[in-house]
Amino acid sequence: MKFEEYMGKTVFVTGAASGIGQAQAIAFLENGANVFGFDLDEQGLLNLRRQYPERFTYRVGSVSCKDDVQQAYEAVIATYKHVDILLNTAGLLDGFAKTLDTDEILWDKIMNTNVKGTYFVTNTILPHMVQRKAGVIVNMASIAGLVAGGGGAAYTASKHAIVGYTKQVDLDYCREGIRANAIAPGAIQTPMNKADFEGDGEMAKWVANETPAGRWAQPSEVASLTLYLASQAADYMHGAIIPLDGGWLTK
Repeated sequence: MKFEEYMGKTVFVTGAASGIGQAQAIAFLENGANVFGFDLDEQGLLNLRRQYPERFTYRVGSVSCKDDVQQAYEAVIATYKHVDILLNTAGLLDGFAKTLDTDEILWDKIMNTNVKGTYFVTNTILPHMVQRKAGVIVNMASIAGLVAGGGGAAYTASKHAIVGYTKQVDLDYCREGIRANAIAPGAIQTPMNKADFEGDGEMAKWVANETPAGRWAQPSEVASLTLYLASQAADYMHGAIIPLDGGWLTK
């Protein structure tokens, strides 16, 4: 999938070191964009830097740390002068823990990364976009943001929050030239889900069998949808939550 419009654009990606975030970074790099990655995993970021030394830069840090986010923003502006597209992709799973099995430490860890992290990054970059009267935000929701069963209590609550937050941000700023949408993935084979494939992989097999499409998706499939959502072809899409779930929600 090729989009010439991304030549020279700047994309800020959280969670860029692996999984969906890495696939998104690669997709935009292959379409001519400059990409700034933000993640705690420096090795994953370095690997991308080696592959795309001229158009990929990064900052190591946590989306849940306001100072780290501010420093990353200052770095991307110093390097590329502007941010056209923000991809809030960083996230954590909770091991499908029920609420009585979720202590405060786990609850805060999930919420601080998935919800507060998205809030920190958005509120740091959005003023720049509003000033320029242009900007696209693509948040990472989940089928767990639309129905129960896609995660545990904390993860499901966090992704429901992302769904609402995405809609509100778009409503509040669409007249300022901003578009905010979200992707709600189902079973995507990423390092975050590696536990499902360990041992005999029975959990992974069960998930595939429960998915109408009969398989897990690859991160590149989420990246392809992101390319479309961030493009001018999707300019009339506002506050939309797009499932990419192999038919899971049809059941």
